Amino acid sequence: MVLDRIKKFWKTLGAGFITGASDDEPSAIATYSIAGAKFGYSMLWAAVFTFPFMIAMQEMSGKIGRISGRGLAGNMKRHYPRWLVFLMALLIVTVNAINIGADMSGMAQAAAMLFDAHNTGVEKIIAFAITLIILPVVIFMPYKKIFSIFKWLSLSLFAYIFATFTVHQNWPEILYRAVVPSIFWTKDFFLILIAFLGTTLSPYLYFWQANQEIEEATILQCKPGHICKLKPVTNDELKILKRDTRFGMVFSNLITFFIITLTASTLFRAGITNIETLKDAAEALRPLAGEYSYLLFSLGIISSGFLAIPVLAGSAAYVISEIFNWPEGLNKSFTKAPQFYSVIIASTVIGLLIPILGFHPVRALFYTSIMYGLISPFLIFMVMHMANNKKIVGEHTNSFAMNVTGHIVLAVMSVFFIATLFIL
Repeated sequence: MVLDRIKKFWKTLGAGFITGASDDEPSAIATYSIAGAKFGYSMLWAAVFTFPFMIAMQEMSGKIGRISGRGLAGNMKRHYPRWLVFLMALLIVTVNAINIGADMSGMAQAAAMLFDAHNTGVEKIIAFAITLIILPVVIFMPYKKIFSIFKWLSLSLFAYIFATFTVHQNWPEILYRAVVPSIFWTKDFFLILIAFLGTTLSPYLYFWQANQEIEEATILQCKPGHICKLKPVTNDELKILKRDTRFGMVFSNLITFFIITLTASTLFRAGITNIETLKDAAEALRPLAGEYSYLLFSLGIISSGFLAIPVLAGSAAYVISEIFNWPEGLNKSFTKAPQFYSVIIASTVIGLLIPILGFHPVRALFYTSIMYGLISPFLIFMVMHMANNKKIVGEHTNSFAMNVTGHIVLAVMSVFFIATLFIL
């Protein structure tokens, strides 16, 4: 009986769950690990603080996509100046490509550690192999199978929860730090907090979820190879969308919470505050937390990358395709949407240059998070505007509570945007 309920619930999980899981990609793992190593449990409140913001932004994005039948870029093109849409698209695609490369580099380092190969040449070969695995899967595999793979990869993030319980934890302090904010008036603290907010509220996730809601509805309502118009959304469908999104964000923030807890209870406690690479973080865990924790941390990096890279490349492809009116969607074959898949290939190959040319991965990951933080206020404003525009969402405009939450996150990200201009 319980097993049947779990299976039924598992089937209802969709774009919201995958979006939440993909938020904990190597870029995020690096940022959260740095936060935990430098400031210990004192950064746990940030995971709790960002939770309602994540729900608000992802619900609005999913709603816009499902109701309008267009992604965020498609709606932006209709309702905003062309120069602004092109600028936003250029920033998202550029940062996504950097993020892909940095993620790939982190994955290659983690895989090399598992094979006990401490050689940059081996890491470059692994990065190339990762590209050869990801691209054929995304391009040639049916959407339903890709979707299923993404869901199962999401579960691998439980590795960070398991790893945390291999280390002694001060749970009373953890609970206290989770609800009582700690602020350190230093440049390092605010840079990490900006990166934390940037990677947790990553702009590419808004584009991804909006388009995935359309893909799911298209598969359910349309026959393969046929052009069809999506039926108007029902209240029941919107309830499912909200439940799926909220569960995804709970899952995402739970993993964030445990990554910080793990690194705080090991690296920070041991005085290892300067993490140069994800390999440094994993290897530092080995003597402090044991072999199991080291392996789980490394496997989490690899599996999260396999989930995140297609999402990053896919969100870039959705943005470009909608702007230029190209056929798009993972439910289409390469021959039906060649430009869409070409953007995915180009983004992934450009990203591959980071590990091949030997750029510093953690630095790239960390500053990618900061760049997301700089883009966020502008995109949040547009998402808020679209989610209240009856020409886009009809009668399903934001509730008062959703608007209040949205305005708070806009204010917070704007303050940090201004602060970043003075700090950097």
